[in-house]
Order: sequence, then C-alpha cells, then structure tokens
Amino acid sequence: MAVPKRRTTSTKRDKRRSHDGLKVSNVVDCPRCHEKKLAHHVCKSCGYYKNKEIIKLETEKK
Repeated sequence: MAVPKRRTTSTKRDKRRSHDGLKVSNVVDCPRCHEKKLAHHVCKSCGYYKNKEIIKLETEKK
C-alpha cells in the first residue's frame, strides 16, 4: 500500500484546496420590481428580463 514518505505541508495542502471554496453569487436588483435576482436571469417575481415579459405570471385574486 502506498504511504507518503514526507508530511504534506500546510501550504501545499491549501494550494490544492484553493478551488474548493464557495463562490459568491452575483445578486442584483430587478429594475422593474426591485426584488433581488441573479444577474442575467429572468426575475422570478415579475417575469421580466431586459424590459421584456418572458414569463406570464398569474396574479392572485383577493
């Protein structure tokens, strides 16, 4: 069975794990309804993207 001959240093270990960190998502305000949404995605609350209606959302009737 393979066994390391020398101890792996903390620097070497951390460089190997540099890509394992969490990424921050790019959250912006929707220009139409001012809700938080992901950049370059359709707004889930109003259904618009670049001032065009992409998804027709049903409004709740009270």
